[in-house]
Amino acid sequence: MSGIYLHIPFCKQKCHYCDFHFSTSLKRKDDMIAALKTELLLRKDKWEGTAIETIYFGGGTPSILSITELQGLLDLIYENYKISAQPEITLEANPDDLSKDSINQLSKSPINRLSIGIQSFFEDDLKTMNRAHNAEEAKTCLDEATKHFDNITIDLIYGIPNMSLKKWEQNLQMAFDFGVPHISSYALTVEDKTALHNFIKKGKYPPLDEVLAAQHFKHLIKCTQDQGFVHYEISNFGKSNYFSKHNTSYWQGKTYLGVGPSAHSFNGKERSWNVANNIKYIKALAQNILPSEIETLTKNDRFNEYIMTGLRTVWGIALNKIEDDFGKAYKRQLLTSAQKFIDQKLLVRTVDIDTHQNVVEKLKTTSDGKFLADGIAADMFILD
Repeated sequence: MSGIYLHIPFCKQKCHYCDFHFSTSLKRKDDMIAALKTELLLRKDKWEGTAIETIYFGGGTPSILSITELQGLLDLIYENYKISAQPEITLEANPDDLSKDSINQLSKSPINRLSIGIQSFFEDDLKTMNRAHNAEEAKTCLDEATKHFDNITIDLIYGIPNMSLKKWEQNLQMAFDFGVPHISSYALTVEDKTALHNFIKKGKYPPLDEVLAAQHFKHLIKCTQDQGFVHYEISNFGKSNYFSKHNTSYWQGKTYLGVGPSAHSFNGKERSWNVANNIKYIKALAQNILPSEIETLTKNDRFNEYIMTGLRTVWGIALNKIEDDFGKAYKRQLLTSAQKFIDQKLLVRTVDIDTHQNVVEKLKTTSDGKFLADGIAADMFILD
């Protein structure tokens, strides 16, 4: 399974916590769309014959594009790539872009999955984060979206300054009340050179409370489980048949094409990434030049990526895959590194039965280990 990711690098305003690549000026929007189309055409030969099963509009804020602009990009993809019969096509959207009319138009397009950046249902949280929408818009758009789309995911952020455990419970309950089948939830982080970093440094907001954030996370796991969600990746919770196919393909090491400034691609052996500058991206593609760099992944790189993504998911690390893909020495090294985390009850060895009825021994995080998964994985990396 392969997917196409399109990075739409525009937002109405900058959220206080965000360090992603985008612009708040739409002056070059038409030029950017033309550049995206050129990149898709320049890259199509290397993906000829590859079945594309997912298309993902991310950003930035893809919902800032009109339905005509989105449809134009999709038309070009369908004309030049081999698209499966029932692809998952996701649009990231902000509540302030999702009017009753726009939702209705989107529901008649090939887009069949909405990823809505709710972040919080509370006004003070949204102001703290400098979100473009308000609490009423969050509720109104979700109420309308659920009438037209079955496959909806929402983003919620926890660990926000002054967010009590009770308020976090209320946020989750509102999500459940709307009946969304998927939730992506992330701890607020403070990145250098962001407004949030400066506000905390100046004392406008208190430092983030990691202990409270951990409580939020544990409550998130319990509440979603009680509602029938599967915690299938550290930050992702879905009901049966509503897991993100596109993101799951990343975590399972599938190939993908990334189009747009700062977008990454992976062909199974090499990783490439585009320049993270809108003007440079547009100028290069105006000359039919791909503005990207490429690196060939070493055996250790591929091992480390599998460890990182495997420990973040419900599927864990398949020990037979480690031996088959990397060799017995890698498996021995992994189990040696993992033992201290097994002793600390942060990792556990389990046995699963795969779809072919084969017994597969796995290494997975425990409930306590989930919050520390990235650190555990990094400790087990094999360095060149």
